[in-house]
Amino acid sequence: QVQLVESGGGLVQVGGSLRLSCAASARPFSSYSVAWFRQAPGKERKFVAAIGQSGGTTSIVNSVRGRFSISRDNAKNTVYLQMNNLQPEDTAVYYCYAEPVAIVTIPRDSGSWGQGTQVTVSS
Repeated sequence: QVQLVESGGGLVQVGGSLRLSCAASARPFSSYSVAWFRQAPGKERKFVAAIGQSGGTTSIVNSVRGRFSISRDNAKNTVYLQMNNLQPEDTAVYYCYAEPVAIVTIPRDSGSWGQGTQVTVSS
């Protein structure tokens, strides 16, 4: 399966911004849809955003819509999650997930996960 390496997490103040990256080993990367999920301590993993194979289709959870955006650069085998106006409730480990489907909806056991990157928003 595709190997995913996440980066870009860190500590940021309320209202700040971060851009997460998910670099993939897939060849061709364009065959994969990539999604972002997040999990706070003691809480279940939740869907955040997904992007289709072509990049023309995206899905954003309502709670972050207007603040977060997802994009991809297939030439760099990378998907990005731009996070603006961060709030304390955004604090979580963010994971990317990839699956060779048009666009990720619900993750499957056959899909691939990154190691996660910590995002901490201080108030």
